[in-house]
Amino acid sequence: MAYDLALDEFVASLPKAELHVHIEGTLEPELMFDLAQRNGITLAFDSIEAVRAAYDFSNLQDFLDIYYQGADVLRTEADFYDLAMAYFARAAADCVRHAEIFFDPQTHTDRGISFETVINGLHRAKVEAEARWGMTSGLILCFLRHLPEDAALETLEVARPHLDKIIGVGLDSSEVGHPPSKFARVFARARELGMRLVAHAGEEGPPDYVYEALDILNIDRVDHGNRSLEDDALTKRLVASGLTLTVCPLSNHKLCVVEDMTTHPIPQMLRHGLKATINSDDPAYFGGYVNDNFHALTAIGLIDRADCVTLARNSITGSFASDARKAELLKEIEIYAG
Repeated sequence: MAYDLALDEFVASLPKAELHVHIEGTLEPELMFDLAQRNGITLAFDSIEAVRAAYDFSNLQDFLDIYYQGADVLRTEADFYDLAMAYFARAAADCVRHAEIFFDPQTHTDRGISFETVINGLHRAKVEAEARWGMTSGLILCFLRHLPEDAALETLEVARPHLDKIIGVGLDSSEVGHPPSKFARVFARARELGMRLVAHAGEEGPPDYVYEALDILNIDRVDHGNRSLEDDALTKRLVASGLTLTVCPLSNHKLCVVEDMTTHPIPQMLRHGLKATINSDDPAYFGGYVNDNFHALTAIGLIDRADCVTLARNSITGSFASDARKAELLKEIEIYAG
């Protein structure tokens, strides 16, 4: 199908929210080298090109191995601030008007970085991004599912003095072999503390993991959820509930969750009436930010202009923004889309 420049330009300025982005996954090689130099760290790579060449993954675990190596350059509050500001600037350029950002405190506290260092740097950037670009945002604390639940409970306890800076908790890292049910207690505790709940489920893991996330963790939103389509009853349940799915096309392709972008399930999700959204996941590693993910689908004719508007609206209504902010952003979409 011919490249549709008009649609690409339309998406570029379409107001939208991003609901699935890992701040550590926005660490571009250039910033990685800058922070390594600032902190006196010797990297395993001798050039930016060598880092990019290493971004050749065959599965989620391959990606995670290099992801955790890269995160080691993040040492100070200024590092986390710079990391988040770089993302906010890039997201603003993509007309992201609201962002809900995952961060992995255990990745940092397990190597001796205090929780306060992480959250204070990210929060400072969050405040500045709203002042500079009018972009609202929220931080979602993610538990690493390959670690024990007791470690997640300890992390939630450490986070308690900072809950005013956090909108929710999530669950990420290695999915297979670590079902959502493993984290039932910590999610129940987070709910008691007034947190919103999300979880990665149905990316590499089976539909049963999505059921567990719904029935045991009582989540408010499904991160990924692709494999839900393998179960008709689950698909119908998600449609009926109106629960949002935060889908990440370039990530799915890079991690071989889908073999070819032409077979990506977003069109099928929309046909079923699932409340799907488009997100970038770990854009520094997977080859693109949110508009690049839209383009990956529009360039091959998988979605059209009306689909893009639906996906943008879904991103707003599926967010944890206030009702007033949602109404404001939906109005922006209405005016822009005509």
